[in-house]
Amino acid sequence: MAKMPTANPNGYTQEDTWRVFRVMSEFVEGYETMGRIGCGVSIFGSARAPRTDPHYDKARRLAHLLADRGFPIITGGGPGIMEAANRGAAEAGGTSVGLNITLPEEQKANPYSNVRVDFRYFFARLVMFVKYSCSFVCFPGGFGTLHEFFNSMTLIQTGKADRFPVVLFGRKFWGGMAEWMRKAMLGGRWGKIDPEDMSLFFVTDSVRQTVRIIEQARASAERLGPRPPFETALQETGEGTLVGKPSRTYRKRHNNRPR
Repeated sequence: MAKMPTANPNGYTQEDTWRVFRVMSEFVEGYETMGRIGCGVSIFGSARAPRTDPHYDKARRLAHLLADRGFPIITGGGPGIMEAANRGAAEAGGTSVGLNITLPEEQKANPYSNVRVDFRYFFARLVMFVKYSCSFVCFPGGFGTLHEFFNSMTLIQTGKADRFPVVLFGRKFWGGMAEWMRKAMLGGRWGKIDPEDMSLFFVTDSVRQTVRIIEQARASAERLGPRPPFETALQETGEGTLVGKPSRTYRKRHNNRPR
């Protein structure tokens, strides 16, 4: 029988315990900085997109239009699409936030953010994107962009976050994934998501449509006013998220189960 490795009392166990304080410091700095900017629009996309990429220009133009309308723009603070969005917001005289992650090779902070927070931990940075955004826009990107997109889908689907607009910008890039989700995750013999889950995001090539979707969501939220307290399982937790809910499929099966 294999033996479990023993912890070195002077090694990683102690380091992990003290690392909690470093994590706490990132949350404290993030909350203090982001709490002053209001609800922004997070724009995600590849750090590898050159300035000649057509999506660079579109991200820059989108951020400019949104900043003109009073939306703070939040990005991961790096090059590529992130730089384009920060640049557009700064050129419009708006709030341009860069939540930079420390990476040895790829990520270097772009010069266009006028509010900057540096992170060591992806999970701490991801909390800031979700907590202080009223909309997500995902331009073509890699694993990081997919992570941010699917994280938003999980939070909305499970009721851990109120529904907010999530836009996938670039039909040629995202269309295949959306079709795979429809065929494999929703249809056929798998049935891993519910039909309404496919309406949790938009796919578009239009900067103007993206602005319209985000503005309509803000107008609707202002019309409705503060969300009333939930009297069901969707109660607020101490950190401002929601308790959550099971999927529709789970509820249906559970409610139909013989007593």
